[in-house]
Amino acid sequence: MRRLMNVRWFTSALVIVVLSVACLQLGRWQLHRLDSRKAHNEVIRKNLAAPVTPLTEIVGPDRVIGEQHDWRTATVTGRYDATKQVVVRYRNVNDRPGFEIVTPLLLPDGTAVLVDRGFLPKQGGELAPGTVPAAPSGEVTVTGRLRRSERGGHTNGGTPADGTARLINGAEYAPALGLTLYDGYLTVDQQEPAADPAFRGFPGPEIDGGPHFFYALQWFLFGLLAIGGLVYFSRQDVTAEEPATVAGNNDDVARTTP
Repeated sequence: MRRLMNVRWFTSALVIVVLSVACLQLGRWQLHRLDSRKAHNEVIRKNLAAPVTPLTEIVGPDRVIGEQHDWRTATVTGRYDATKQVVVRYRNVNDRPGFEIVTPLLLPDGTAVLVDRGFLPKQGGELAPGTVPAAPSGEVTVTGRLRRSERGGHTNGGTPADGTARLINGAEYAPALGLTLYDGYLTVDQQEPAADPAFRGFPGPEIDGGPHFFYALQWFLFGLLAIGGLVYFSRQDVTAEEPATVAGNNDDVARTTP
């Protein structure tokens, strides 16, 4: 019986130790994510403070809007191609569900950049916006914030289908729209001629540490609780065995007494 208890104890102890190590690694991972977020916050602060600059002077010839460009204010001039406009569904701005209207802006060099022209709040249970403001015709100058392409793991939400999509991804839009697009997009802050007043603007970035520090503390606490539980129940087993051992010794003495 004692041998069986030892096997069970060692198995339980091994499981708890593995669980504790896993909690430790998850806590360290959250701290690593916190460090990454702090570093990215610094990039965002610098980009927000940077002067308005032409798009071509910010993004290199690879036309990839990367993390180093996030929230940088750029200006670009071109012509909207409303025939290839995309309605982005399942969006939420300031806790209000709705749609975003993304229209390619054709540039003089033959390339194009996706422009998020604004947010249209959802009216009731509609699955598509009732009315989409027309894109201005002729030459347009857009000033706005650069954003990286959105990615959704293994989903295909970044590929437009029937004029709609769930994500804004320049690399995935390009073959679907037949355009040479920048990998990323631009949200409108100002536009000449002016944007339609029906469009709502977008809030700025959240520059904080997020929940990662508290998540890390939770994982470390779970690991400590697991080790503490192992110590507690081990002591309980030892305490329970001591009276049984004493009782066994007394029986032996009683049997050997004449």
